Formats: sequence, structure tokens, C-alpha cells
Amino acid sequence: MANWTRREFLGSFSGVAAATSLAAQQTGRLSPPEKRPAHGSIKITDLRCAIIGRNPVVRVVTDQGISGYGEAESTKPYLKPMVLFYKDYILSEDPTDVERVLLKIRRLGAFKPWGSAVSAIEIALWDIAGQVAGVPVYKLLGGKMRDRVRAYNGGVRFPMTGQTPQDYAENMAKMKESKEGFTLIKQAVGFHNPAMMRAMPNAWYDEPRTGAAHPDRGLMTERGMKHVIACVEAMKKVLGDEIGLALDCGPGWTVQAAITFARALEPLHITWLEDLITGDYTPYPNADLFREVTQSTAIPIHTGEQIYLRENFKDLIEKQAINVIGPDPEDVGGMAELKWIAEYADLHGILVAPHGIFDGLIGLAAHVHMGAALPQNYIAFEYPVGQPEWWYEIVDGLPNPIVKRGFIDVWDRPGLGVTFNVQAAKSHLSDEDRHFFD
Repeated sequence: MANWTRREFLGSFSGVAAATSLAAQQTGRLSPPEKRPAHGSIKITDLRCAIIGRNPVVRVVTDQGISGYGEAESTKPYLKPMVLFYKDYILSEDPTDVERVLLKIRRLGAFKPWGSAVSAIEIALWDIAGQVAGVPVYKLLGGKMRDRVRAYNGGVRFPMTGQTPQDYAENMAKMKESKEGFTLIKQAVGFHNPAMMRAMPNAWYDEPRTGAAHPDRGLMTERGMKHVIACVEAMKKVLGDEIGLALDCGPGWTVQAAITFARALEPLHITWLEDLITGDYTPYPNADLFREVTQSTAIPIHTGEQIYLRENFKDLIEKQAINVIGPDPEDVGGMAELKWIAEYADLHGILVAPHGIFDGLIGLAAHVHMGAALPQNYIAFEYPVGQPEWWYEIVDGLPNPIVKRGFIDVWDRPGLGVTFNVQAAKSHLSDEDRHFFD
């Protein structure tokens, strides 16, 4: 094997045993009770899902002792039955034929949250494929475009003591001094921040609603608009031109109010305004309304976290309805799906900044590999953290510290390059999931 060229080695998927042996020698990636493959074929023998903390974690098991892991957002512990729904569709398939497997299940997903199960399975398949080939997942996605990937704050937050402009200035000062050294910070404002809106009486021409996430919507009053703008100005004064400020704004704005807001902020050079019209759990993108806003301001307009599959980004991209897309690999259909969308967006001069605040540590690994392979329209991904804190004790392979001066160094271990410390992880499994790692 030492005499093979790299091309010959990767070109021979019949050399599964040799590939996995090399991966194990380089990284110790395989851990008991899993074993090295004994022959060339590899088949899926089981699909499992456990709720670890609050994150649904997917394990795709094979007959060669290799398992791949994927993860869904910590906001979706209810997702487990949906993951297991796909089991019969993928059993006996070759997990390294990722697209072939996805063709069997992809059309059965939907907009957030129901595309999450397909997405987590897809990520687990790439994890297996990388281990089998003995290469990091980013190699299978087209290779590394960058040696480190930029992340923005996402799950790193500090408690708010109030909702005045001064409170937001103080909170932003803490963010600026955070140990991760973020070069871009995103803050929720407007309808994406119910505390901000409800702290100001009569901030919009309707009443607060209950229900699914971010239910409020309507025309903002003058006093409501002035309050949101004042809070943004206070934050930007703290950050200056050293650190970018992006704003997660909705959904819920009317087109007219969104344009007024964007134009008022133009002197502040905001990095983007996110989800003004639709977003989050809205089951449609509404490209025509976004296009009205985008054409009316110099501030980049961003959306896409709730969208499932490339087909549903088509209008946003082709109509130049936005400036930045933000699909989440754990909602959009997985890493390869997001890569395709980013490439298509790049052809149209549109940037990409993937969503990921609740994606967990397996999701973090997926973001790093994906970010390494994305084209030059990449800005940054939203940094997820392990919740509860013990997640950092049950996952091996992440750098320490993870984020350095706003960037994460891309690692080169096969697959996603992270795995579970099984003994530590077992102590956090429920009785229902106690056989997840067996």
C-alpha cells in the first residue's frame, strides 16, 4: 500500500479495509466495540437515535464496525420518531453512496423542523464515507478552500438585565471581550426579540401573540421603530469598525417598515439584516417581498435558516431577492445540499453565512468541514455550543480552545474527525436510549 499514489488509493473504494486501517493508524478514530472492516463491501445495518441532553443524535451503524454520527438542533427533542421513520428505507444500503441513499428519503422531508431528520442522517453518512476513505469530510465535498473558518457568536450569549439602549451597549461590551474573539457578532432585535418589543408599550399595531416561535407580526409604530434603532446605534457605538454587527430581525416586519429600518441603519454599515419578512419556522421563503426590501437599501439582506432543499432557494437566488443566504446544514438537507446551494448562490453574486446556533458539537464539526469547502462567497457560520456543559466531556476530537480570534482551525482526521467518549456519554443516556452505543 505504501507504493500506491493518493489518486489510486482514493479511486479504489474496493480497498475499504485498507482505507479504514490507515484511518485508524493515523487517528485512532475507531473505538471499541467497533472493529476494522474485513472486506470491501459495507452496508447499513441499523439507524438509531438518542436524545443526549436535548439534541437528537443519529447513529448510522454498518456491518463493518464503522458508525457515523449526525445531530439535530437542541430545540428538537421531539424529532426522534421522525428519524426512525427512515430506518427501513436505508437498511442494507451502502452508506458511502450518500446521494443514492438520500434519493430514497430526501423527498419525505419538509421545511424546518421536518427536514432535520434527513439532514442528520446525511451528515452521519458523510462521517462514514470519510472514515472508509481515510480522509476528512471536506475532501469529499471538493477539498479545502481555507485552513480556518470564521464563526460568529451564535450560542455564546450573555444575560440581559434590561431592554434599554444602555443595556444593549453593556451586553455588546461583554460580547466584544469574550474569549472567542469574534470578528462578527449577531444580535436579535425587533420581532426576533420579544423582550425588546414587549418592553416598549404599543411598539406595533397589534397585540403580543403566543404559539410557535416568533409569532408577533405587524406594522411597527414610530415609538417602536425609534426604540429598536436606538438600541442598534448603542451596540454599534461599542463595536465601532473593529467588529461587524449583524441583526436577526424577524420574521414579522411589513415591507414598508423593513425598508424604513434598513435605510435608517445604512450609515452604521450593518453586516446584514436577517429574516425581516419570513424566516425561522415560516414554511415558505416569499422571495418577491424580500426582493422589494433588498432593492431599497444598501444593507445586505439575509434569510434561509428554515428552508429545506435547493429547490426552495431557487427563487431567492434567481430573483436576486437577497444578498446573503443562511441555510442550516441540520435543516436544509445536509452538508452536500448546502454546498450545492452555496455554489449556485455564488454564480449569482450572493453570499452565504450558514445558520447553526443550536446545532451542537457534532453539528459544529459538520460546520467546520463544510465551511472549509465552501466557495469564496462564504462569510462565517453561526457558532453552536455544547448544552449542557457536560457535552464537552463526552465528545473527543475538538480543538482546545475551539475558537481562536474568531476562527476555527480545520482539522484533518477522517470523517467528521470527532467521536464520542462512549463510557462518558453512556452516563447521560436515558433508559430508553441505553443501548444506543451497543
